[in-house]
Amino acid sequence: MASTLVRVPGRTAWLPILACSRVHALAPGDVYNACRGRCSGPKRRPLLAFAAAQQLQTDMFALSVSRLLTAIFFGLALRAVGPALGAPAADGLDEGAAPVAISTPVRRAAPTAPYFVEYFDAGVSGVTGAPPVADVTGYNVFILAFLLLEGAWDNAEGWTQLTASDRATILSEYHDAGISLMVSCFGSSDVPTTSGADPTDTANTFAAWVQEYDLDGIDVDYEDFDAMDAGTAEAWLVTFTTQLRAQLPAGDYIITHAPVAPWFSPNYWINGGYLTVDSEVGSLIDWYNIQFYNQGSTEYTTCSGLLTNSSSTWPESALFQIASSGVTLDKLVIGKPATTGDASTGYMSPSTLAECVEEAQEEGWDAGVMVWQYPDAGTSWITTVRADSWPVS
Repeated sequence: MASTLVRVPGRTAWLPILACSRVHALAPGDVYNACRGRCSGPKRRPLLAFAAAQQLQTDMFALSVSRLLTAIFFGLALRAVGPALGAPAADGLDEGAAPVAISTPVRRAAPTAPYFVEYFDAGVSGVTGAPPVADVTGYNVFILAFLLLEGAWDNAEGWTQLTASDRATILSEYHDAGISLMVSCFGSSDVPTTSGADPTDTANTFAAWVQEYDLDGIDVDYEDFDAMDAGTAEAWLVTFTTQLRAQLPAGDYIITHAPVAPWFSPNYWINGGYLTVDSEVGSLIDWYNIQFYNQGSTEYTTCSGLLTNSSSTWPESALFQIASSGVTLDKLVIGKPATTGDASTGYMSPSTLAECVEEAQEEGWDAGVMVWQYPDAGTSWITTVRADSWPVS
């Protein structure tokens, strides 16, 4: 979610320039990845899986012969039945994960507009998975990042490393506070269309992960800019979203998308950009966490530019202009970075953003605000942003 589109002389396409949200101190050998400011080390080793395997070996040795044979019988039976049920392969998404216990599904939170959304990709000492619910007061949606084609990374991976009991406790606390807990997929590190990932298989795999770890839904942070330039992104996203919703039924799970605002510019993209996606599968998407940032130093930095009149660089991509193109207004969530360090451009102070939010509300908009990211955007940030429209009680 930290990509900037820049015109390159001699090219008709716009290239993404990736801007990291925060620069952390890197240990030797660390790899810095621009993924909404994602900073990750080398690929994680499945240490927890290895430890679990060792424990399993010890436990199996202690079993009586009859119990061992019974376990083998049921294991083979489940393996035989699995494909018949159409369950997608794990594809390594549970690498390093703590064992998943079978339990009664937790009650799912179902937020209504306005949505106040916070992402979490940064590494925070002492926090694994999701932070204490008291730290996110004022929000009703919290999104862990990221689920990639190669598996869960960063705080999405941290969520898998908690025990089933710990996850259930955290979910219960979040739901009691009226907060939905989701995962975001792709980000700027993944280019699923360009890399040839099958949209149906990818949707099946990601949906299975959401269900396995009992989250409330998934956010599609698709940032394959080359595919959008080439006109191949739209069809991929339509197929992916259709299958994702088939596996994650409406009412039971939330599906959101997080496109950059320029992708809504009409008559600009070869196959229509996100206006085509919305026309084809908008009814399957609960709302859009729109990235009104990282698109140029003067883009979306005033209430006018953000709400009613975008520049000629990205025509008709301000909030109400997107709605005029046919996208449902109450699905258009305004996304902004928490600090100047969380994006390259597009920052607004919380107090200025609060004025814009109030102005939009007075014109009938009630979709809400998204921010990148925790912990820079804490309770004080959202309290200020909501002060003139939907005050935090």
